[in-house]
Amino acid sequence: MRVEDQTATLAFLTDPATHGGREVTTIETHISVVVLVGDEAFKLKRAVRLPYVDFSTVERRLAACRDELALNRRTAPTLYRAVRRVTREADGRLAFDGSGALVDAVVVMGRFDANGLFDRMAVEGRLTPALMTGLANTIARFHAEAAVSRERTGAAVMAGVLAMNERAFAATRIFTPEEVASLYDELQRAFAGHKALLDARGRAGRIRHCHGDLHLRNICLVDGTPTLFDCLEFDANLATIDVLYDLAFLLMDLWHRGLAPYANLVANRYLDACDEADGLPLVPFFMAVRAAVRAHVTATQAEEARGERQAELTREAKSYFDLARRLLRPVPARLVAIGGLSGTGKSTLAAAIADRIGPPPGARILASDRIRKRLHGVSPETRLPAEAYRPEISREVYARLFTEAQATLQRGHAAIADAVFDRADTRAAIAACAAAAGVAFSGLWLDAPAATLVDRVAARRGDPSDATTDVVQAQLARGPGAVDWTRIEAGQDRAATVQAALDRLLPTDQGAR
Repeated sequence: MRVEDQTATLAFLTDPATHGGREVTTIETHISVVVLVGDEAFKLKRAVRLPYVDFSTVERRLAACRDELALNRRTAPTLYRAVRRVTREADGRLAFDGSGALVDAVVVMGRFDANGLFDRMAVEGRLTPALMTGLANTIARFHAEAAVSRERTGAAVMAGVLAMNERAFAATRIFTPEEVASLYDELQRAFAGHKALLDARGRAGRIRHCHGDLHLRNICLVDGTPTLFDCLEFDANLATIDVLYDLAFLLMDLWHRGLAPYANLVANRYLDACDEADGLPLVPFFMAVRAAVRAHVTATQAEEARGERQAELTREAKSYFDLARRLLRPVPARLVAIGGLSGTGKSTLAAAIADRIGPPPGARILASDRIRKRLHGVSPETRLPAEAYRPEISREVYARLFTEAQATLQRGHAAIADAVFDRADTRAAIAACAAAAGVAFSGLWLDAPAATLVDRVAARRGDPSDATTDVVQAQLARGPGAVDWTRIEAGQDRAATVQAALDRLLPTDQGAR
């Protein structure tokens, strides 16, 4: 609901004379107007009052602008420059930071190349695994430094989100009362099952002042680095949340856009960097809540639009609504182990199928190469010396792999174990993890010609694996013995290997999620 006339402010901001005659363009959203001038952007908050935001007075907008500047400087200090007051001077004209009465306020930002917005890159197919890995690490660092809150329990935080969602849906007309009631009942049932874990994570300091609006449209490249901007500044309670609920917005956005493999990659790289695996059971629920939020926000936008734009937004709102319901459907945990000599493409296959295994955002990939680097306190790309591969170190790596796999399964999530598994005892041990957790187990053994293995390993650069061609030759000489796992020819092209694995792992009638 619009509650205050901003016609004069908009005329002032969009007048080239205000900016020394420079060309002006505008971008509008449901709660703001951004005026682009030269290398600057002036962001005006619309005078609206909605179930989740109140910018109905100039005092509220000024306070929100100041909060926006301070909060976004946590992640994008070079983008957020200043807050400027719009005042009415004695002669009746508007001015920036004058001595007259306060009329409005804007946040002044530095402009960046719109081609670096991650939502645009997603549409144009320009996102890459390297970019998404960098983004996951950026988010992990931000969450590690974010202020911890112990003022509310974890369950109370999510109860507030669900209550806000219910109010917001009641204010829309796109969804019937019966549809809203059904979704709300499903969300409440899921919430009831997660209360104890939510509270445990709250006690452990996992509730922090996060970004709050972490989807692809609020991520951009600045000097080649994934940068978070435009955080939720207007309600500290809505942004003070479980860190995994913050991450879940990005995961849901990727899932909704048909980029589930990237959602899984981001989740895995984030979990590699942060000790958050205890929260895995919450992630599908968190993603569903985020989809519900987008459903009612987009529905509100649709009701204010006209013509084809209204139809487009209505379809989008319904797609978010449907996604929320799909994300709440139970999916059983399972364990997939991928073994094979160095160079067979185990990690490549794991990354390609993980989003199809288990609950969203797909399987937790537990790779022996990454575990070994973590045990030595180095980045996955750092090459370790030969002594890091002594038999006793390798036994420790496998022991950690088995422990983490069983813990993941017992939390109701799926796992993919990625290791050479060239010894019968390690193959038996990983299968025993599934048996102990009472879940299905599938073992895949990748085969490829010796020459292919040597060529692939020789060509690696910046890879978590430190295997050399000498290592491959030693593995070939030793051999894996009798392997009773499903064997897959991996010397063929990647797509054929992936399809062969999926044919063995998934029912023929299981479609894409």
